[in-house]
Order: sequence, then structure tokens, then C-alpha cells
Amino acid sequence: MFGANVMWGLMAPVVKVVIGAGVILSLVMTDFRIFGAALLFWVASCFVPHEHVPARDKLTLFFASLFGIMFNQGCYVFGVGLTSPGEAAVVTTTMPLWVMILAALVLKEPVTLKKAGGIAVGAAGTVMLVLSGNSATATGDNHVAGDVIVLLAQLSTAIYLTFYKNFIQRYSVITLMKWMFTFASLTLLPFSVTTLARTDWGAMTMTEVLGVAYVVLCGTFICYILYMVGQKNLRPTVVGMYNYVQPVVACCVAVFAGLEVFTVFKAVAIVLIFAGVYLVVISKSRASMKGAR
Repeated sequence: MFGANVMWGLMAPVVKVVIGAGVILSLVMTDFRIFGAALLFWVASCFVPHEHVPARDKLTLFFASLFGIMFNQGCYVFGVGLTSPGEAAVVTTTMPLWVMILAALVLKEPVTLKKAGGIAVGAAGTVMLVLSGNSATATGDNHVAGDVIVLLAQLSTAIYLTFYKNFIQRYSVITLMKWMFTFASLTLLPFSVTTLARTDWGAMTMTEVLGVAYVVLCGTFICYILYMVGQKNLRPTVVGMYNYVQPVVACCVAVFAGLEVFTVFKAVAIVLIFAGVYLVVISKSRASMKGAR
């Protein structure tokens, strides 16, 4: 899970460079991620044992793809377009909170003091880190609507992590991702045809091509394999907390590239983030509490 979120954190500046060139729009980048990953997972499925997925489970995977991929990525991209990246990043800190609430309601996971405290500490560190690098020039047309849509993306992810926690144990990672990205591709295609047709593909430079390749191969294909392995073996709240690793990585990349200056304020924020993750990881689960009885 840590590896997946590190690569997602590295993806943020890559996407910014690619989209900043003006050839690839946000929707087209989302198309690359979903269509490209679907193709790669189908190719990968040729090298692993075949698993039969009945129609009923395919329907479940369809809805899982909506919450885990489509609504998550689509709402986030659309929401960021309406608000500022800084505000969107702050809103994303609510995701572990939604996961904790839904896990308590659906999976009966206990809400412990360590867990709640860890989420609060991690969120505080993330907000500090985001605000320390927030740019006043990065604005949007409708901040309220954008923030609400980004919030819906976080709630969508929380629903996926909790409601489908037990279902995903039935199949291998490749089988799950193959069908989920296929269904996501079919759902996204009608909304993307016009934008794809208007894209000036000949204007893409090697920088953009390599950037897209990283996003598809590392930021999506490999990341989702690692993410699914983590989801299968970790509690939903712990999975959600690793989301806080992404802004830390993005900050370190920005400092290394000379775009930001590393300050004591940033150092304190990073310490708070990892302290928050640690508290949630060591908090008691439902299984451990049953064992204690």
C-alpha cells in the first residue's frame, strides 16, 4: 500500500507537466489511465490461471468499478477543474474519516481512540503540508461545487473500500482489475468520444508520451495491483490512511526539483502524517478485539 501511494504521489507532478503542455486534457488523461490499464490487465490475464466469473459477480464488479474507479477518478478530475488544487487536496483528507465511519457501520470495525486520533493527526499534517505549498494563482470557477464534487470522490472511494472488502477476496487481483477496468472503460467511453476526436495527437512531444506511459504503466497498472493486494490484507481504515503518503511524496519531489523550499513547517507536517498513519495501523481491529475476549 505504501508503494502504491508513493507512485501515485510521483504521478501528481508528472500529470501536471503533461496536462500543462495543453495537448492532453484532464479527461483524455483519465481515458489513457482507464483504457490503458484495461488493456494491460487483459494482456496480464493471459499469463495467469483463468478464473470463471459468473454473471452475478460481474454485475457486482460493475458497481465496484463505478465506486472504485469511475466516480473516484471522474469526480476528482472534474472537481479539481472547478476549485483550486490546494482546496481539493485538503478535501481529500476526509477520505479516511469516511472509511472509518463506514467500516464501523458495515464491517463493525471498532472506532478506537488511537484510530480517531491517528486520522485527526494525519489530516492536520496533510492540511499543513498542502497549505505550505498552496499557490494563490491556482484557482477555479466554482470553489463550492468543486469541493463538493471532490468530497463525493472521497466518499465513493470509502464506499468501495468497505462494501467490497469481503467480495474481492473471491478472485485474484488480475481477474478483479481486468473486469473492473473493462466496465469502467465501457462506462467512460460515451463521455470521451468527442474529446478524444478533438485531441491533436500529432502535437504530443516525447515528454508527454513518456509522461502518459508512466501514468498508465506505473501510476495505474502497477499501482492498482499493489493497491488491491493491500486492500485484501489490510483493514479499510488503514488502506485509507495511506492516502496521506501522496502529498508527502509530491512535496519531496517539488523540493528536489527546486519548485518549493523545505521548511520546518513542512517537516512538522510530514512527522504528523506518518504519526497518524502509525496510530491507525496499530489500532485494534475487530478480529484483535474478539481475540482479546
